[in-house]
Amino acid sequence: MRGPLANPPPAPTSRWCYGPVSSPADPNIPLVLPLRASFLIFLQLPAMNSSLTIIGGGITGLAAAYLASQAGYTVRVVEAQAEMGGLLRTFSPGGAPLEHFYHHFFTHDAEIHWLVEQLGLQDKLTYHETSMGIFRGGRIYPFDGIGDLLRFQPLGLMDKLRFGLTSLYLGRKSDWRSAEDVPTLDWMRRWAGKGVAQHIWGPLMKAKFGPYAEKVPLAWMIGRLGQRLNSRQSGREQLGYLQGSLQVLLDALLEALNRQGVELITGQAVRGVQIEEDQLKGIDTTDHHFKGGRFLFTIPQLYLIPFLQDQAPQLASALSQVEYFHAACTILALDRPLSHIYWLNIADENLPFGGIIEHTNFISPAHYQDQHLVYLSRYYAPQEPFAQQTASEIKDSMIEGLYKVYPKFNKNWIRKSWIFQTRTAATVCDLNFSDKVPSCRSHIENMYIANMSHIYPDERSTNNAIRVAAEACKAMGLEIADVPRNQSLSGQIGFAR
Repeated sequence: MRGPLANPPPAPTSRWCYGPVSSPADPNIPLVLPLRASFLIFLQLPAMNSSLTIIGGGITGLAAAYLASQAGYTVRVVEAQAEMGGLLRTFSPGGAPLEHFYHHFFTHDAEIHWLVEQLGLQDKLTYHETSMGIFRGGRIYPFDGIGDLLRFQPLGLMDKLRFGLTSLYLGRKSDWRSAEDVPTLDWMRRWAGKGVAQHIWGPLMKAKFGPYAEKVPLAWMIGRLGQRLNSRQSGREQLGYLQGSLQVLLDALLEALNRQGVELITGQAVRGVQIEEDQLKGIDTTDHHFKGGRFLFTIPQLYLIPFLQDQAPQLASALSQVEYFHAACTILALDRPLSHIYWLNIADENLPFGGIIEHTNFISPAHYQDQHLVYLSRYYAPQEPFAQQTASEIKDSMIEGLYKVYPKFNKNWIRKSWIFQTRTAATVCDLNFSDKVPSCRSHIENMYIANMSHIYPDERSTNNAIRVAAEACKAMGLEIADVPRNQSLSGQIGFAR
Protein backbone atom coordinates (compact mmCIF):
# COMPACT_ATOMS: atom_id res chain seq x y z
CA MET A 1 0.00 0.00 0.00
CA ARG A 2 1.31 3.39 -0.90
CA GLY A 3 1.09 6.06 1.75
CA PRO A 4 0.01 9.64 1.12
CA LEU A 5 2.25 11.71 -1.11
CA ALA A 6 4.74 13.97 0.63
CA ASN A 7 3.87 16.72 -1.84
CA PRO A 8 0.58 15.65 -3.42
CA PRO A 9 -0.57 16.93 -6.79
CA PRO A 10 -3.84 18.79 -7.18
CA ALA A 11 -6.74 16.54 -6.21
CA PRO A 12 -7.53 14.31 -9.19
CA THR A 13 -11.00 14.03 -10.65
CA SER A 14 -12.76 11.26 -8.79
CA ARG A 15 -13.73 8.07 -10.57
CA TRP A 16 -16.22 7.43 -7.79
CA CYS A 17 -19.95 8.20 -8.25
CA TYR A 18 -21.84 9.51 -5.23
CA GLY A 19 -25.64 9.41 -5.55
CA PRO A 20 -28.17 11.07 -3.21
CA VAL A 21 -27.67 10.18 0.43
CA SER A 22 -30.77 8.68 2.06
CA SER A 23 -32.07 10.13 5.30
CA PRO A 24 -30.59 8.35 8.30
CA ALA A 25 -32.78 6.07 10.36
CA ASP A 26 -32.28 8.29 13.37
CA PRO A 27 -33.72 11.73 12.51
CA ASN A 28 -31.53 13.31 15.20
CA ILE A 29 -28.35 12.53 13.24
CA PRO A 30 -27.66 15.44 10.90
CA LEU A 31 -27.39 14.59 7.22
CA VAL A 32 -24.10 16.49 7.03
CA LEU A 33 -22.22 13.87 9.06
CA PRO A 34 -22.47 11.04 6.50
CA LEU A 35 -21.58 13.50 3.76
CA ARG A 36 -18.57 14.77 5.68
CA ALA A 37 -17.50 11.23 6.55
CA SER A 38 -17.74 10.19 2.90
CA PHE A 39 -15.70 13.24 1.88
CA LEU A 40 -13.00 12.51 4.46
CA ILE A 41 -12.85 8.87 3.45
CA PHE A 42 -12.45 9.95 -0.18
CA LEU A 43 -9.56 12.26 0.70
CA GLN A 44 -7.75 9.44 2.50
CA LEU A 45 -7.92 7.08 -0.47
CA PRO A 46 -4.57 6.56 -2.21
CA ALA A 47 -4.39 8.70 -5.33
CA MET A 48 -4.35 5.65 -7.54
CA ASN A 49 -5.86 7.63 -10.42
CA SER A 50 -3.15 10.29 -10.34
CA SER A 51 -1.57 10.44 -13.77
CA LEU A 52 1.94 11.15 -14.99
CA THR A 53 2.89 11.69 -18.63
CA ILE A 54 6.60 11.25 -19.28
CA ILE A 55 7.97 12.82 -22.44
CA GLY A 56 11.04 10.91 -23.60
CA GLY A 57 11.53 7.15 -23.80
CA GLY A 58 15.23 6.98 -22.99
CA ILE A 59 16.53 5.29 -19.86
CA THR A 60 15.68 8.32 -17.67
CA GLY A 61 12.07 8.36 -18.78
CA LEU A 62 11.64 4.60 -18.64
CA ALA A 63 13.24 4.30 -15.19
CA ALA A 64 11.01 7.12 -13.93
CA ALA A 65 7.97 5.33 -15.39
CA TYR A 66 8.98 2.12 -13.61
CA LEU A 67 9.27 3.88 -10.25
CA ALA A 68 6.15 6.02 -10.65
CA SER A 69 3.93 3.10 -11.68
CA GLN A 70 5.15 1.14 -8.67
CA ALA A 71 4.13 4.12 -6.54
CA GLY A 72 0.56 3.85 -7.79
CA TYR A 73 0.52 6.41 -10.57
CA THR A 74 -1.15 5.91 -13.91
CA VAL A 75 1.77 6.45 -16.28
CA ARG A 76 2.23 6.94 -19.97
CA VAL A 77 5.54 7.41 -21.80
CA VAL A 78 5.54 9.41 -25.03
CA GLU A 79 8.53 8.96 -27.35
CA ALA A 80 9.18 10.81 -30.63
CA GLN A 81 11.12 7.97 -32.27
CA ALA A 82 9.65 4.75 -33.59
CA GLU A 83 11.31 2.80 -30.77
CA MET A 84 11.96 3.36 -27.09
CA GLY A 85 15.50 3.43 -25.76
CA GLY A 86 17.16 6.71 -26.71
CA LEU A 87 20.94 6.32 -26.49
CA LEU A 88 20.47 2.65 -25.48
CA ARG A 89 19.30 1.64 -28.93
CA THR A 90 21.11 -1.19 -30.67
CA PHE A 91 21.54 -2.72 -34.12
CA SER A 92 22.65 -6.11 -35.38
CA PRO A 93 26.19 -6.28 -36.79
CA GLY A 94 25.95 -10.08 -36.88
CA GLY A 95 25.40 -12.32 -33.90
CA ALA A 96 24.45 -10.42 -30.74
CA PRO A 97 23.04 -6.88 -30.84
CA LEU A 98 25.42 -3.96 -30.31
CA GLU A 99 24.80 -0.43 -29.01
CA HIS A 100 24.94 2.51 -31.43
CA PHE A 101 27.14 4.25 -28.83
CA TYR A 102 29.49 2.25 -26.61
CA HIS A 103 28.38 1.41 -23.06
CA HIS A 104 29.80 -0.28 -20.00
CA PHE A 105 29.23 -0.26 -16.23
CA PHE A 106 31.52 0.36 -13.29
CA THR A 107 31.80 -2.01 -10.33
CA HIS A 108 30.45 0.68 -7.99
CA ASP A 109 27.37 1.53 -10.09
CA ALA A 110 24.74 0.83 -7.43
CA GLU A 111 21.79 2.13 -9.44
CA ILE A 112 22.27 -0.11 -12.48
CA HIS A 113 22.85 -3.10 -10.20
CA TRP A 114 19.56 -2.29 -8.46
CA LEU A 115 17.62 -2.16 -11.74
CA VAL A 116 19.30 -5.31 -13.05
CA GLU A 117 18.21 -7.12 -9.88
CA GLN A 118 14.68 -5.68 -10.08
CA LEU A 119 14.36 -7.06 -13.60
CA GLY A 120 15.88 -10.44 -12.74
CA LEU A 121 18.90 -10.04 -14.99
CA GLN A 122 21.66 -10.76 -12.46
CA ASP A 123 22.86 -13.76 -14.45
CA LYS A 124 23.38 -11.54 -17.50
CA LEU A 125 25.73 -9.03 -15.84
CA THR A 126 29.42 -9.86 -16.18
CA TYR A 127 32.60 -7.98 -15.32
CA HIS A 128 35.86 -8.15 -17.23
CA GLU A 129 39.33 -6.75 -16.74
CA THR A 130 40.01 -4.14 -19.41
CA SER A 131 43.03 -2.37 -20.82
CA MET A 132 43.64 1.29 -21.62
CA GLY A 133 46.17 3.15 -23.74
CA ILE A 134 47.14 6.62 -24.94
CA PHE A 135 48.20 7.59 -28.46
CA ARG A 136 50.65 10.50 -28.28
CA GLY A 137 53.39 11.67 -30.59
CA GLY A 138 52.77 8.96 -33.16
CA ARG A 139 53.04 6.13 -30.64
CA ILE A 140 50.66 3.95 -28.59
CA TYR A 141 51.44 3.68 -24.88
CA PRO A 142 49.68 1.18 -22.61
CA PHE A 143 48.26 3.09 -19.64
CA ASP A 144 46.96 0.64 -17.05
CA GLY A 145 49.18 1.03 -14.02
CA ILE A 146 52.23 2.54 -12.39
CA GLY A 147 54.60 0.55 -14.59
CA ASP A 148 52.97 1.93 -17.74
CA LEU A 149 53.12 5.45 -16.35
CA LEU A 150 56.84 5.09 -15.69
CA ARG A 151 57.35 3.97 -19.29
CA PHE A 152 55.38 6.89 -20.73
CA GLN A 153 58.19 8.69 -22.55
CA PRO A 154 56.62 12.15 -23.09
CA LEU A 155 56.81 12.80 -19.32
CA GLY A 156 59.84 13.20 -17.11
CA LEU A 157 60.09 11.47 -13.73
CA MET A 158 58.85 14.46 -11.73
CA ASP A 159 55.92 14.94 -14.12
CA LYS A 160 54.99 11.27 -13.73
CA LEU A 161 55.02 11.61 -9.95
CA ARG A 162 52.86 14.73 -10.09
CA PHE A 163 50.44 13.08 -12.53
CA GLY A 164 49.98 10.12 -10.20
CA LEU A 165 49.55 12.21 -7.05
CA THR A 166 47.11 14.71 -8.56
CA SER A 167 45.02 11.97 -10.19
CA LEU A 168 44.81 10.12 -6.89
CA TYR A 169 43.93 13.33 -5.05
CA LEU A 170 41.12 14.27 -7.43
CA GLY A 171 39.79 10.71 -7.57
CA ARG A 172 39.42 10.71 -3.77
CA LYS A 173 38.22 14.31 -3.43
CA SER A 174 34.58 14.62 -2.38
CA ASP A 175 34.16 18.40 -2.24
CA TRP A 176 33.46 19.04 -5.91
CA ARG A 177 31.28 22.09 -5.25
CA SER A 178 34.27 24.22 -4.30
CA ALA A 179 35.84 23.39 -7.69
CA GLU A 180 33.05 24.57 -10.00
CA ASP A 181 34.70 27.88 -10.84
CA VAL A 182 38.18 26.37 -11.31
CA PRO A 183 39.16 25.52 -14.92
CA THR A 184 40.51 21.96 -15.05
CA LEU A 185 43.44 22.77 -17.33
CA ASP A 186 44.48 25.79 -15.24
CA TRP A 187 44.51 23.57 -12.16
CA MET A 188 46.46 20.86 -13.98
CA ARG A 189 49.09 23.31 -15.20
CA ARG A 190 49.61 24.54 -11.66
CA TRP A 191 49.51 21.28 -9.69
CA ALA A 192 50.15 18.44 -12.14
CA GLY A 193 52.70 20.47 -14.08
CA LYS A 194 52.96 21.96 -17.55
CA GLY A 195 54.33 18.72 -18.99
CA VAL A 196 51.33 16.71 -17.79
CA ALA A 197 48.94 19.38 -19.08
CA GLN A 198 50.73 19.50 -22.44
CA HIS A 199 51.08 15.77 -23.10
CA ILE A 200 48.05 14.23 -21.35
CA TRP A 201 45.23 16.42 -20.07
CA GLY A 202 45.45 19.21 -22.62
CA PRO A 203 45.10 17.07 -25.76
CA LEU A 204 42.59 14.71 -24.12
CA MET A 205 40.37 17.59 -22.99
CA LYS A 206 40.59 19.26 -26.40
CA ALA A 207 39.71 16.00 -28.14
CA LYS A 208 36.62 15.61 -25.95
CA PHE A 209 35.48 19.21 -25.40
CA GLY A 210 36.84 21.03 -28.44
CA PRO A 211 36.40 24.82 -28.07
CA TYR A 212 35.20 24.39 -24.48
CA ALA A 213 38.30 22.58 -23.21
CA GLU A 214 39.59 25.58 -21.25
CA LYS A 215 36.20 26.11 -19.57
CA VAL A 216 35.55 22.65 -18.17
CA PRO A 217 35.35 22.92 -14.36
CA LEU A 218 37.51 20.85 -12.07
CA ALA A 219 34.25 19.57 -10.55
CA TRP A 220 33.69 17.48 -13.71
CA MET A 221 37.22 16.02 -13.53
CA ILE A 222 36.64 15.06 -9.88
CA GLY A 223 33.57 13.08 -10.92
CA ARG A 224 35.34 11.49 -13.88
CA LEU A 225 38.45 10.37 -12.01
CA GLY A 226 36.34 9.15 -9.09
CA GLN A 227 34.47 6.82 -11.45
CA ARG A 228 37.63 5.35 -12.96
CA LEU A 229 39.58 5.05 -9.71
CA ASN A 230 36.79 3.30 -7.84
CA SER A 231 36.34 0.71 -10.58
CA ARG A 232 39.88 -0.60 -10.18
CA GLN A 233 40.87 -3.72 -8.29
CA SER A 234 44.55 -4.42 -7.70
CA GLY A 235 45.42 -1.65 -10.14
CA ARG A 236 43.44 -3.05 -13.10
CA GLU A 237 40.06 -1.70 -14.12
CA GLN A 238 37.01 -3.94 -14.01
CA LEU A 239 34.10 -2.96 -16.26
CA GLY A 240 30.68 -4.55 -16.61
CA TYR A 241 28.43 -5.44 -19.51
CA LEU A 242 25.17 -7.28 -20.02
CA GLN A 243 25.32 -10.46 -22.07
CA GLY A 244 23.32 -9.64 -25.16
CA SER A 245 23.90 -5.87 -24.87
CA LEU A 246 21.77 -3.20 -23.24
CA GLN A 247 18.93 -4.41 -25.47
CA VAL A 248 18.43 -7.10 -22.81
CA LEU A 249 17.93 -4.43 -20.15
CA LEU A 250 15.67 -2.38 -22.40
CA ASP A 251 13.49 -5.36 -23.36
CA ALA A 252 13.12 -6.47 -19.73
CA LEU A 253 12.27 -2.94 -18.61
CA LEU A 254 9.64 -2.50 -21.34
CA GLU A 255 8.13 -5.88 -20.45
CA ALA A 256 7.96 -4.85 -16.77
CA LEU A 257 6.30 -1.55 -17.71
CA ASN A 258 3.71 -3.40 -19.78
CA ARG A 259 2.95 -5.66 -16.82
CA GLN A 260 2.54 -2.60 -14.61
CA GLY A 261 0.06 -1.09 -17.02
CA VAL A 262 2.26 1.73 -18.29
CA GLU A 263 1.10 3.06 -21.66
CA LEU A 264 4.03 3.18 -24.08
CA ILE A 265 3.50 5.48 -27.05
CA THR A 266 6.06 5.83 -29.85
CA GLY A 267 6.29 8.02 -32.94
CA GLN A 268 4.76 11.02 -31.17
CA ALA A 269 6.96 14.11 -31.03
CA VAL A 270 5.90 17.11 -28.97
CA ARG A 271 4.32 19.80 -31.17
CA GLY A 272 3.08 22.20 -28.50
CA VAL A 273 2.26 22.75 -24.85
CA GLN A 274 -0.87 24.20 -23.30
CA ILE A 275 -0.05 26.54 -20.41
CA GLU A 276 -2.74 28.59 -18.68
CA GLU A 277 -2.05 30.84 -15.69
CA ASP A 278 1.32 29.19 -15.04
CA GLN A 279 -0.19 25.72 -15.12
CA LEU A 280 0.58 23.05 -17.70
CA LYS A 281 -2.76 21.69 -18.84
CA GLY A 282 -1.61 19.40 -21.61
CA ILE A 283 0.70 18.73 -24.55
CA ASP A 284 0.13 18.27 -28.26
CA THR A 285 2.09 15.60 -30.11
CA THR A 286 2.20 14.50 -33.73
CA ASP A 287 -1.29 12.97 -33.63
CA HIS A 288 -2.62 13.35 -30.09
CA HIS A 289 -3.41 15.73 -27.26
CA PHE A 290 -2.62 14.55 -23.74
CA LYS A 291 -4.09 16.48 -20.85
CA GLY A 292 -4.38 16.30 -17.09
CA GLY A 293 -2.07 15.21 -14.30
CA ARG A 294 1.64 15.83 -14.19
CA PHE A 295 4.18 15.99 -17.00
CA LEU A 296 7.84 14.99 -16.68
CA PHE A 297 10.08 16.08 -19.57
CA THR A 298 13.19 13.90 -19.87
CA ILE A 299 14.04 15.04 -23.39
CA PRO A 300 17.02 17.33 -24.05
CA GLN A 301 16.15 20.93 -23.35
CA LEU A 302 16.78 22.13 -26.89
CA TYR A 303 13.75 20.10 -28.06
CA LEU A 304 11.49 21.71 -25.46
CA ILE A 305 12.54 25.36 -25.75
CA PRO A 306 10.66 26.19 -29.02
CA PHE A 307 7.31 25.35 -27.40
CA LEU A 308 7.93 27.55 -24.36
CA GLN A 309 9.16 30.74 -25.99
CA ASP A 310 5.70 32.28 -26.31
CA GLN A 311 3.93 30.81 -23.28
CA ALA A 312 6.80 30.64 -20.77
CA PRO A 313 9.61 32.87 -22.10
CA GLN A 314 11.43 33.08 -18.75
CA LEU A 315 11.71 29.31 -18.52
CA ALA A 316 12.68 29.04 -22.20
CA SER A 317 15.48 31.55 -21.67
CA ALA A 318 16.80 29.66 -18.63
CA LEU A 319 16.75 26.32 -20.45
CA SER A 320 18.55 27.77 -23.47
CA GLN A 321 21.67 28.34 -21.33
CA VAL A 322 22.49 24.63 -21.61
CA GLU A 323 24.30 23.60 -24.80
CA TYR A 324 24.91 20.12 -26.16
CA PHE A 325 27.74 18.30 -27.84
CA HIS A 326 27.08 16.29 -30.97
CA ALA A 327 28.72 12.89 -31.34
CA ALA A 328 29.54 10.47 -34.12
CA CYS A 329 30.46 6.81 -33.78
CA THR A 330 31.80 4.96 -36.78
CA ILE A 331 31.62 1.22 -36.12
CA LEU A 332 33.82 -1.18 -38.05
CA ALA A 333 33.48 -4.93 -38.27
CA LEU A 334 37.02 -6.18 -38.97
CA ASP A 335 38.39 -9.60 -39.76
CA ARG A 336 41.16 -9.09 -37.16
CA PRO A 337 41.86 -6.93 -34.10
CA LEU A 338 43.72 -3.63 -34.31
CA SER A 339 45.44 -4.22 -30.96
CA HIS A 340 44.92 -5.79 -27.53
CA ILE A 341 43.74 -2.47 -26.00
CA TYR A 342 40.07 -1.93 -25.17
CA TRP A 343 40.07 1.85 -24.77
CA LEU A 344 42.65 3.95 -26.62
CA ASN A 345 42.59 7.66 -25.76
CA ILE A 346 43.76 9.87 -28.62
CA ALA A 347 45.99 12.66 -27.30
CA ASP A 348 46.42 14.15 -30.76
CA GLU A 349 44.26 17.06 -31.87
CA ASN A 350 44.81 16.38 -35.58
CA LEU A 351 42.92 13.10 -35.75
CA PRO A 352 39.20 12.91 -36.61
CA PHE A 353 38.35 10.82 -33.52
CA GLY A 354 39.01 11.19 -29.81
CA GLY A 355 38.91 7.51 -28.93
CA ILE A 356 39.26 4.04 -30.44
CA ILE A 357 37.20 1.53 -28.47
CA GLU A 358 37.80 -2.09 -29.48
CA HIS A 359 34.61 -3.61 -28.12
CA THR A 360 35.75 -7.16 -28.84
CA ASN A 361 38.77 -6.67 -26.59
CA PHE A 362 36.12 -6.36 -23.86
CA ILE A 363 33.46 -8.83 -25.04
CA SER A 364 34.63 -11.85 -27.04
CA PRO A 365 34.27 -11.70 -30.84
CA ALA A 366 32.71 -15.15 -30.57
CA HIS A 367 29.45 -13.35 -29.70
CA TYR A 368 29.57 -11.50 -33.03
CA GLN A 369 30.32 -14.30 -35.49
CA ASP A 370 34.06 -13.80 -34.88
CA GLN A 371 33.98 -10.22 -36.14
CA HIS A 372 36.21 -7.70 -34.38
CA LEU A 373 34.09 -4.63 -33.59
CA VAL A 374 35.65 -1.19 -33.20
CA TYR A 375 34.12 2.19 -32.33
CA LEU A 376 35.78 5.35 -33.68
CA SER A 377 34.30 8.06 -31.51
CA ARG A 378 34.17 11.84 -31.70
CA TYR A 379 32.38 14.53 -29.67
CA TYR A 380 32.09 17.89 -31.37
CA ALA A 381 30.40 21.25 -30.92
CA PRO A 382 27.87 22.33 -33.57
CA GLN A 383 30.02 25.35 -34.51
CA GLU A 384 33.08 23.23 -35.35
CA PRO A 385 33.87 22.62 -39.06
CA PHE A 386 33.60 18.88 -38.35
CA ALA A 387 29.84 19.36 -37.82
CA GLN A 388 29.41 20.48 -41.44
CA GLN A 389 30.51 17.11 -42.85
CA THR A 390 28.05 14.50 -44.05
CA ALA A 391 27.85 11.16 -42.28
CA SER A 392 29.65 9.51 -45.20
CA GLU A 393 32.44 12.10 -45.08
CA ILE A 394 32.87 11.61 -41.33
CA LYS A 395 33.06 7.85 -41.68
CA ASP A 396 35.60 8.05 -44.50
CA SER A 397 37.80 10.53 -42.62
CA MET A 398 37.76 8.35 -39.51
CA ILE A 399 38.77 5.27 -41.47
CA GLU A 400 41.60 7.23 -43.10
CA GLY A 401 42.70 8.45 -39.66
CA LEU A 402 43.29 4.86 -38.53
CA TYR A 403 46.42 4.71 -40.70
CA LYS A 404 48.09 7.34 -38.48
CA VAL A 405 47.50 5.24 -35.37
CA TYR A 406 47.96 1.79 -36.92
CA PRO A 407 50.26 2.13 -39.99
CA LYS A 408 49.73 -1.53 -40.89
CA PHE A 409 45.96 -1.12 -41.03
CA ASN A 410 44.37 -2.07 -44.36
CA LYS A 411 40.86 -1.20 -45.53
CA ASN A 412 40.54 -4.75 -46.78
CA TRP A 413 40.21 -5.78 -43.12
CA ILE A 414 36.78 -4.10 -43.02
CA ARG A 415 33.85 -6.46 -43.49
CA LYS A 416 31.13 -3.90 -42.76
CA SER A 417 30.88 -0.35 -41.47
CA TRP A 418 28.18 1.85 -39.94
CA ILE A 419 27.92 5.37 -38.55
CA PHE A 420 25.56 6.68 -35.88
CA GLN A 421 25.19 10.31 -34.85
CA THR A 422 23.34 12.29 -32.20
CA ARG A 423 22.90 16.00 -31.55
CA THR A 424 22.64 15.45 -27.80
CA ALA A 425 25.51 13.23 -26.72
CA ALA A 426 26.45 15.27 -23.64
CA THR A 427 25.88 18.68 -22.12
CA VAL A 428 28.55 21.37 -22.35
CA CYS A 429 29.46 21.63 -18.67
CA ASP A 430 31.39 24.87 -18.41
CA LEU A 431 32.37 26.88 -15.32
CA ASN A 432 29.66 27.09 -12.64
CA PHE A 433 27.47 24.82 -14.69
CA SER A 434 25.26 24.07 -11.69
CA ASP A 435 23.82 27.59 -12.12
CA LYS A 436 22.45 26.45 -15.50
CA VAL A 437 20.98 23.14 -14.36
CA PRO A 438 17.20 23.65 -14.26
CA SER A 439 15.10 22.92 -11.24
CA CYS A 440 13.19 19.69 -11.70
CA ARG A 441 10.10 21.39 -10.28
CA SER A 442 9.56 24.31 -12.65
CA HIS A 443 7.51 27.38 -11.79
CA ILE A 444 4.89 26.02 -14.19
CA GLU A 445 2.55 23.88 -12.10
CA ASN A 446 2.47 20.20 -13.14
CA MET A 447 5.64 20.60 -15.24
CA TYR A 448 8.83 18.80 -14.24
CA ILE A 449 12.18 18.51 -16.00
CA ALA A 450 14.85 15.81 -15.53
CA ASN A 451 17.43 15.14 -18.20
CA MET A 452 21.11 14.82 -19.03
CA SER A 453 21.97 18.20 -17.50
CA HIS A 454 21.11 16.80 -14.06
CA ILE A 455 23.91 14.24 -14.32
CA TYR A 456 26.53 16.96 -13.73
CA PRO A 457 29.15 16.86 -12.23
CA ASP A 458 29.28 13.19 -13.11
CA GLU A 459 29.71 11.68 -16.56
CA ARG A 460 26.81 10.58 -18.74
CA SER A 461 25.95 6.91 -18.18
CA THR A 462 23.01 4.54 -17.90
CA ASN A 463 23.64 4.28 -14.18
CA ASN A 464 23.54 8.03 -13.65
CA ALA A 465 20.38 8.38 -15.72
CA ILE A 466 18.65 5.98 -13.33
CA ARG A 467 19.83 8.15 -10.44
CA VAL A 468 18.30 11.23 -12.08
CA ALA A 469 15.02 9.38 -12.63
CA ALA A 470 14.86 8.42 -8.96
CA GLU A 471 15.53 11.98 -7.82
CA ALA A 472 12.86 13.32 -10.19
CA CYS A 473 10.27 10.99 -8.70
CA LYS A 474 11.23 12.12 -5.22
CA ALA A 475 10.99 15.77 -6.27
CA MET A 476 7.43 15.08 -7.42
CA GLY A 477 6.63 13.72 -3.97
CA LEU A 478 6.24 10.09 -4.99
CA GLU A 479 6.95 7.46 -2.37
CA ILE A 480 9.19 5.27 -4.49
CA ALA A 481 11.35 2.24 -3.86
CA ASP A 482 14.69 2.99 -2.28
CA VAL A 483 17.17 3.20 -5.16
CA PRO A 484 20.66 2.79 -3.67
CA ARG A 485 23.42 5.30 -4.31
CA ASN A 486 27.15 4.62 -4.15
CA GLN A 487 29.72 6.69 -6.06
CA SER A 488 27.31 8.57 -8.33
CA LEU A 489 27.45 12.35 -8.05
CA SER A 490 24.39 12.74 -10.29
CA GLY A 491 21.03 14.05 -9.16
CA GLN A 492 22.45 16.43 -6.58
CA ILE A 493 21.47 19.65 -8.36
CA GLY A 494 17.94 20.81 -9.14
CA PHE A 495 16.05 18.39 -6.91
CA ALA A 496 15.51 20.36 -3.71
CA ARG A 497 12.31 19.20 -2.05
